[in-house]
Amino acid sequence: MSTDGEGVDETGWDVEPGDEIASVVEALGHQQKRWREAAGLSAPEFGEAIGYGEDLVRKVERGARIPRPEYLDAADRVLGAGGFILAMKEEMAKARYPKKVRELAKLEERAVELCLYSTHNVHGLLQTPEFAEALLRTRRPALAQGELERAVAARMARQSIYGREPAPELSFVQEEVTLRRPIGGTMILRRQLEHMLEIGQLPHVELQVMPTNRGDHPGTGGRIQVLKFADGSAIGRTDDEFSGRPVSDPRQLRVLELRYGIIRARALTPRESLDFIEQVLGET
Repeated sequence: MSTDGEGVDETGWDVEPGDEIASVVEALGHQQKRWREAAGLSAPEFGEAIGYGEDLVRKVERGARIPRPEYLDAADRVLGAGGFILAMKEEMAKARYPKKVRELAKLEERAVELCLYSTHNVHGLLQTPEFAEALLRTRRPALAQGELERAVAARMARQSIYGREPAPELSFVQEEVTLRRPIGGTMILRRQLEHMLEIGQLPHVELQVMPTNRGDHPGTGGRIQVLKFADGSAIGRTDDEFSGRPVSDPRQLRVLELRYGIIRARALTPRESLDFIEQVLGET
């Protein structure tokens, strides 16, 4: 079974030492071991039955490996767990996030409104898997294959936000250049633009484009993100102020909300923006 030597192969991800998710993975491992022993199966027998090696089975049961969804499907079926192992699927998906992404995902899950202005790249919540992978491949130093796969999987998992009930309000403003930069080549860009058109049709999403020829807006300092929560609190971030750190002070948030409001007002309307993206798609 191949591995890239960086803590990941086709069977899942290794748990990083000291990671806070270790207890969640250990709980899954203990549960699997109890079901396996109750079924009268040794680790090698169980591994053969689900199509994985004994080493992986023991790593999962020790809490040292975060298994992929296919592994959980097979384990639940073979052990006749009736969905008890599958119930851990969502937690395992979250555990696959790198630590930095995990914190962001938690905030996005709580948010009732997200305001997101992107200047250089298509926002992660709008990216297709192919575009995300191509974009992440441009990083230097380059990501190892395992790190790349984990980053793409985490980014895609965050997009479950679109199916939440009740749905949060999402407002995106994308600079025109993000629609034209051929990350990954023409076909990947075309699919990315088509995907944005689909997302822009959702009733709780407003997707706007800031044309390059509109220079009279306060977005020249970089990205802006404001996430608002049901209790009235919020958290925001921008590239050029507050040292780039997340802020929750009402006065600092007011600065970000003011800037975002002006940017949103100067951008094309949502309907005009979808027409603009269709135009760019036709030119690509």
